[in-house]
Amino acid sequence: MGERIFLSSPHMSDEGYEMQYIKEAFDTNWIAPLGENVNEFEKELANKVGSKAAAALSSGTAAIHLALRAAGVEAGDIVFCPTLTFSATANPIIYQNAIPVFIDSDCKTWNMCPKALEEAFVKYPEVKAVIVVHLYGLSADMDKIMEICKKHNVAVIEDAAESLGTYYKGKHTGTFGDYGIFSFNGNKIITTSGGGMLVSDKTERIAKARFWATQSRDQAKHYQHSELGFNYRMSNVVAGIGRGQLKVLDQRVEKKKYIFNFYKRELNGLNGIEFMPSNEWNEPNYWLSSITLNGMVKPIDIMEALEKKNIESRPIWKPMHMQPFFEKYDFVGTSVSKKLFENGVCLPSDTKMTDGDLARVVEIIKGLWFE
Repeated sequence: MGERIFLSSPHMSDEGYEMQYIKEAFDTNWIAPLGENVNEFEKELANKVGSKAAAALSSGTAAIHLALRAAGVEAGDIVFCPTLTFSATANPIIYQNAIPVFIDSDCKTWNMCPKALEEAFVKYPEVKAVIVVHLYGLSADMDKIMEICKKHNVAVIEDAAESLGTYYKGKHTGTFGDYGIFSFNGNKIITTSGGGMLVSDKTERIAKARFWATQSRDQAKHYQHSELGFNYRMSNVVAGIGRGQLKVLDQRVEKKKYIFNFYKRELNGLNGIEFMPSNEWNEPNYWLSSITLNGMVKPIDIMEALEKKNIESRPIWKPMHMQPFFEKYDFVGTSVSKKLFENGVCLPSDTKMTDGDLARVVEIIKGLWFE
């Protein structure tokens, strides 16, 4: 069957950058949360993407939660959220006892549809915040989305969990809205094993987020808490991994792009295959190379054929408005996201894949067309 090929697994640097920072944490006994690695990782990530401030947190989900709190989202408030995303985008809305309204995708970007967003504002003019996702490293149409949101004077949170290293018109995704979030989960383009980052030019709100993330402990000799707190801070050891990984981010983006171009070159001629969209203003990180199918071969055919040969793949995200937990909430749009889910598949995009691994995947997929 051959060695397992993963969808997207952790990839440590060949230079061992991560271990240098981890050793420093051990040598200085800064094992627990906080320490130089945390402080420096925040600075280095903020500088990399062009934000004024950052807070290193335990997960991207925690970052979205604190972004909602920083934006003033409270119980009963309405938050617009793309329906085509992972549940971690929507769950923090429920944490705040707020009400999600799910927005459809457009074919041009696979992300939030500006037209559906405008329709949602007509239906719900009192909305408190809008979460925008950059799915699979493809940037949303941020000019149109920001224009609409500014017209309605609403806070914008960018879920850039999958798009670190992606540019929209020369600017990093995650830096257009009021708040941006990144994830360093094990399958992301760089990883800390688990962790996230909240970024913003609102430095005072980032300071507040750090306060909330450390159990909202007041400055006092005794333990005093005047606000609800959370145990959301990133550990100093984990942050050391992040500092090392950040040094190879550009290399990882280049490899992801290579993988995407390999698949596109080899599979583009097959009847019924379409690749995830590219736009002149978008420089994706190609986190997961994804396709849609509209012919005789179905996504399940590809996924089962690959799995038989010990190769991991995945369906496109199932829309939130179709999920059992979220289906009671409103949805604005048509059926674009539903069609993407039904017809889409994410191909293995692991940055450790060799040309031989890629050829193995391509051969199996091509075989489905010539059985």
